[in-house]
Amino acid sequence: MNSTATRGALLAALACVLVGGSFTANSVLGDYPYAGGQFLRYALACLLLVPLAGKGAAGRLRSLTSRQWARLALLAAVGMVGFNLAVLAAERSAEPAVPGVFVGCAPVVVAVLVPLLDGRRPQRLVLYGAVLVAVGAFTVQGWGRTDGAGIAFSVCALAGEVGFAVLAVPVLRPLGPRLLSAVVSGVAAVESAAAGMMLDGTDWLRGPDRVEAAALLWQAVVVTVIGFVCWYMGMQRIGAERATLYSGLIPVAAACTAPLVGTGAYGPAQAVGSALVGAGVALGSGVLSPAARGRRTAVRAGTRMRHPFLRRPAAGPPGLGEADTVVARDR
Repeated sequence: MNSTATRGALLAALACVLVGGSFTANSVLGDYPYAGGQFLRYALACLLLVPLAGKGAAGRLRSLTSRQWARLALLAAVGMVGFNLAVLAAERSAEPAVPGVFVGCAPVVVAVLVPLLDGRRPQRLVLYGAVLVAVGAFTVQGWGRTDGAGIAFSVCALAGEVGFAVLAVPVLRPLGPRLLSAVVSGVAAVESAAAGMMLDGTDWLRGPDRVEAAALLWQAVVVTVIGFVCWYMGMQRIGAERATLYSGLIPVAAACTAPLVGTGAYGPAQAVGSALVGAGVALGSGVLSPAARGRRTAVRAGTRMRHPFLRRPAAGPPGLGEADTVVARDR
């Protein structure tokens, strides 16, 4: 991978690790009104993100069409508020591993759906890597008790995870990662408030205690502000297909942090699953492909040609060498 792709991969991986580690914070919010907690989380994140949106943010917002605003509202409703509601509803009749397994299939769906929406064929290596990631996520989490409702809401959670990536693609370029994160956080706060008033009435919001406040602050600052911006910066560099591969790190990060709070253990199954996720990410991102190895060989050859103690070939004018051409084309 070139430097741009490497940075994109690291950003996407960091975002997913932060989301996976946030399950520890979620475990202390069981008694807090769900919609009210999401409202506080997204509202605070929006307030923190607005100053970071950069110059010309107001102009970029004014240039959005009504169709793009509708897409942003759908992104917040499906990929953020709806996703979290679906997971919560699934866990009422299913063990947490069940929606986790379905969400772990998101890389496969995105690897097929995004190319089809662009009018091209899915990339085989990305698809193979996505399947490995899904199998690894299943191995890490295992399967649990469930019923028809649990499966149905788990499918909805999968749709939310896919929508969080796919729906953002057309609006990521005009807004940029920071402004996009600010806008969808603000929209999600409004939608969470509306859902809370409809579902919980006047009890949808209350003052959190110290532990709940710390968990909500973690979700707002670390998971939403840092995590969302890193996710969309990564997706901007490597595309939705490859970025979603890194969502397999979410259950891995959750499994690694669970022993810290006594809510789980990291055993052989988690180790095997983590290895499968890593192999799937490496394969889908192109690290293990022959083309990537060829590019690295070409770059090393180009470096030797430019060494001051080695003589350049006499033929041809100064300019891009063959290795430089390969790297430039890859960018």
